[in-house]
Amino acid sequence: MTGGAVRLVVPPEGAASRLDVFLAARIAGSTRSAVRKLILDGRVLVDGRPASKPGLALRAGSRVDVEIPPPPPTNLEPEAIPVEVLHEDDDLLVVVKPAGLVVHPGHGRRSGTLVHALLGRGTPLATAGGPDRPGIVHRLDRETSGLLLVAKTDAAHRALAAAFARREIRKTYLALVWGRPAPPSGTIERAIGRSRGDRTKMSVRAPRGRPAVTVYRTVSALPGFSLLEIDLVTGRTHQIRVHLTEAGHPVVGDRRYGGRPWRGIPDRKKRAAIDAFPRLALHAWRIALAHPVTGRPVRFEAPVPDEFKSLLVALGGRP
Repeated sequence: MTGGAVRLVVPPEGAASRLDVFLAARIAGSTRSAVRKLILDGRVLVDGRPASKPGLALRAGSRVDVEIPPPPPTNLEPEAIPVEVLHEDDDLLVVVKPAGLVVHPGHGRRSGTLVHALLGRGTPLATAGGPDRPGIVHRLDRETSGLLLVAKTDAAHRALAAAFARREIRKTYLALVWGRPAPPSGTIERAIGRSRGDRTKMSVRAPRGRPAVTVYRTVSALPGFSLLEIDLVTGRTHQIRVHLTEAGHPVVGDRRYGGRPWRGIPDRKKRAAIDAFPRLALHAWRIALAHPVTGRPVRFEAPVPDEFKSLLVALGGRP
């Protein structure tokens, strides 16, 4: 939602619609919460008068004028950080994020993020994500590698956000976990929310958890480990890590949720390989969706990183 003035006329099919719903559906890159703020700030006129409330019922033929302030300036500076681009068109960018790279600024991190890297390559980014998150629609944990969608236009950002909300985007991960899940394939349904004891962590025992569903399939059973394919039905923060830890099969390398069970492995070479592994053994492998502008089905796959494949071999698997 970029700055400027918008004038709309309510069509016959828009009669009796809520003002905030009507505007959110017609202003590119907007959300109902953003539209409500415009209304409450007095920036929306209906037939020349300030709108009284977001839920105002509209009449066919009414004129709606909206003043959209320019987005707040960003202090982000472009940085020369390499970015692996898997796909790019006028509306959508698909990148492969390496483990160790933070997606966007926040929590004291003001430089060295994927957003800085995208600005460094001169990529136009949707403003709808906000001044610190231009183009960003979803994210990956810092130590997770793999596919990330980036919106180059506000229209694409809005369409992708809506598709994620409707669970129309299919994301498949690869995870190397401790032990062998039983059954080897299944579904984990446990609500997730902020932990009471540590607000930086998520928990299935949170008092106000949100529904979360993870589908897993064992694709390879190694001595003491399993390689899983995982489909995220929902996309809660740390969902895979929390669900698998709760199931007794934490992701290898997850010191935050899974502890350091490698200490109990008798094989010294395997212990050394796990101890030296610098990241989570979690990779956003495939993503399938309808293109946010053309509607054409598209599917992308990110190659498994070399360090992930090396760990698989060290633990008795195949790359």
